[in-house]
Formats: sequence, C-alpha cells, structure tokens
Amino acid sequence: MGFFRWGSRALIGSCGHECGERLIIDLSRPSVARMYDFLLGGTDNYQVDRDACDELLKMAPSSKDLALVNRAFLVRAVRYLAAECGVRGFIDHGSGLPTRPNVHQVAQEVDPSCKVVYIDNDPVVLAHGRMMLAEDPSTTAVLQADMRDTDGIFASPKVKRLLREAQPIAALFVSVLHCIPDKDDPWALVREVARRLPPGSYMVISQLASDDAELRDSITDFMARATNNTWGRVRSISEVNRFFEGLELVEGVEPVEVSRWKPDSDLAPRQCTEEWIEYGAVARVR
Repeated sequence: MGFFRWGSRALIGSCGHECGERLIIDLSRPSVARMYDFLLGGTDNYQVDRDACDELLKMAPSSKDLALVNRAFLVRAVRYLAAECGVRGFIDHGSGLPTRPNVHQVAQEVDPSCKVVYIDNDPVVLAHGRMMLAEDPSTTAVLQADMRDTDGIFASPKVKRLLREAQPIAALFVSVLHCIPDKDDPWALVREVARRLPPGSYMVISQLASDDAELRDSITDFMARATNNTWGRVRSISEVNRFFEGLELVEGVEPVEVSRWKPDSDLAPRQCTEEWIEYGAVARVR
C-alpha cells in the first residue's frame, strides 16, 4: 500500500486501480496541476487551489487565457504530429490532470493504434489518470515518475514498448519546464530526452516566459511560496529559446507565443495581453 502525505490536512482516497493503492492528498497547499485545471474550467480542484489562482490572476490577469491557448496548442501539435508526420507514440512529461480532449484521444482520432504514456508524480493526477485509462491499457498508460528521472522513465516497460513499436515518437514538455529549477538543468533534461528518441522523432515544448524581469520574479516567488517550492522559474524568451538548440523547428525560424503556432483559423483563440506568455514550438530531432 502506498501513501502520499503532503501536510497536515489531507483527503484520503483510492486511486481507482486494481492495486488498491490509497492516496493521502494535502489540501493545505495548492497544487500546480489543480491550479491549471481550475484555469481551464475544470472541477478537479479545491478551495486552496482556487484561492491561489485568484492571487495569480491579480498579478497576471491573462493567466486564464494563457492556460486555454496552451491547451489548444497541445491539441493542435498532437493532431499535426499524428496526421502529418506519422507519429504513433507519445510520451507526455508532467501530463497534469486529464482534460478533454486528452493526448490519446486526439492522437487516436487520427489512428486508433497510437500509443501514449502519461508521466506525472502528482497523486491526484495518478488517481484520475488510472481511472480514465483503465478502459484501454493496451494503448495508454500512466507512469508514476518524476519527469527529471530520464533513466527510470526510459527503462520503464511502458516506454520501452513505445521505443519498440512506434517510430517516430513525440516527447511532450508542454507548460511544465517552468516547474523545474535551474539547479536541475531543464535544458540538459530536454537534450537527454531528445538524444534517446529514435531518429525523426519530435519534441513539443512550451514554457511560461516573460521579458519583464519584475513580473518574472514576482510570479516565480509567489508560486514558490504557494507550492512549498515545488516550482522552478518563469524564464526569459532567450532562456526558452535554449531548449530548442540542436533541434529543427517544424515551422518558422524561432518559437512563438503558442496561440500563433499553426492556428486552426484566424478566429482561433489568441492570448490578447502579454505580460507573460506560453512560448514554444514543435521541433524535429535531427
């Protein structure tokens, strides 16, 4: 039996999986995944998460728009890779709470044989993910892991199956790299994952970015306090560009604010204010 205890006030539940694992979830601090769920209009969040989002929206009123355009970017990128690039395997690092349409639903609309491995270490994400994916374990899986543990992730039978059966593969780091502090070198993480992918594979990367140093620092400090330092940093545009070094951008000569990456139409949602943005692109592994 596994236990996760993050603080003094907790909610005890079952993961809904055949393992019978119990999850003890702290309700005294907000969770990044649950805050994101709230900003997307979801219901898998608690008052502590909503209060934190209220404070965040005071500092950066465009945060809800930012979450929505980032999710739309994820959907467009997965659909494009499955339909136009022949990708049949996806590794979603720091996948967050299930939000329809999910990666496997988007990919499997193109080809039902597409396989997806979701990676997260948040107990709420794991519980919801296992319940959602139990209906088709042959094509979808949830792996409990820290996304920084590249050795462990690529040693997992779930990921090894993708490496055997699906080429090329897409590794997704969508709105998660800002959760990794500089001391853990997220740039090296991206390079190492790219190195392990089969030739012709892809990376989908977006990260919270701003060239306003005061805003970067204020939001970074707030999120660090709110999440008990389970947070990294809002980065500058030039710092996010470094994630794409050695990769070949699929479109354009540099990453963009993600609502501008291959929009479905001129009427597609756009982030209207830009005190901070989701900045990223899709790139091919050379």
